[in-house]
Amino acid sequence: MTQDFLLSLAQAITKGLLTGMVYGLMALGLSVIFGVMRVVNFAHGEMMVVGMYLAWAAFDYAGVNPLFSLPVIALLFFAMGYALQRGLIQPFINRPEHQQFLLLLAIATIVVNLCLALLGPDSRSIQLDSQFDSYELGPLVFDAVRVHAAVAAIAIATLLFLFFTRTRIGKAIRAAADNHMGALVVGLDVRRLYAITFGIGAACVGAAGALMITIIPVTPFLAAEYTLLAFVIVIVGGLGSMTGALMGGLLIGVSEAVAGLLGQPSLKSMFSFGLLIVVLLLRPQGLLGRKDSR
Repeated sequence: MTQDFLLSLAQAITKGLLTGMVYGLMALGLSVIFGVMRVVNFAHGEMMVVGMYLAWAAFDYAGVNPLFSLPVIALLFFAMGYALQRGLIQPFINRPEHQQFLLLLAIATIVVNLCLALLGPDSRSIQLDSQFDSYELGPLVFDAVRVHAAVAAIAIATLLFLFFTRTRIGKAIRAAADNHMGALVVGLDVRRLYAITFGIGAACVGAAGALMITIIPVTPFLAAEYTLLAFVIVIVGGLGSMTGALMGGLLIGVSEAVAGLLGQPSLKSMFSFGLLIVVLLLRPQGLLGRKDSR
């Protein structure tokens, strides 16, 4: 009995780690935006749901696998995020935080209600051949769709790290995040860098949505849940920390999977928020966050 339980626990943890990588990619977009612009994207979950719907539509109407439609969705989200930041968010950058909150909450409300009006409240899912496949490693069995989604999330996160550390634009964005006034003094176009940053954050969440639709069905009502989940992840990992966002995603993914094993799947939020409380008590800045926030 004990051996069976340990095997089930190991199976749940591996499942949670795979799903957690997609969670981490979703939260990575939120963390990047906050780390550079100090703007909290309260429409993050709504963007995630739109990404899921776009991947579903590409599959349902054109038969395109979400892994192949992902690059196009990411580019669309980058363009949307860039335009959204330049057109609506930039004028609010230096305004009080409650005004930024109301702006993004209004955008979130508009997006989720558009989804409801256009697509209705019913859940939409896709059926892939890989959903019936699995990989075995010893006694452990890995769902193929989760493995594919996790590998894609790791690849995207790696490319994002390389972008911020190896390219001139990435280094300029980091410079603007570390010292806004200094970036202006040396002639960097901070407004353009902010727009690129928001576009990158939107592209991350759009890509995460394209991966998540292979795992669970989508409904408009998931939007608020994913926004809250993204906040939990970045707070656990550390606000503004890219590595922390990925680590937080893994921890939340595992906590949800273990919750489903030890109790009811509906208890997963209790486990996630319990983890959040523990982290805030022991390390208020998050696991990889810095105490000295700009």
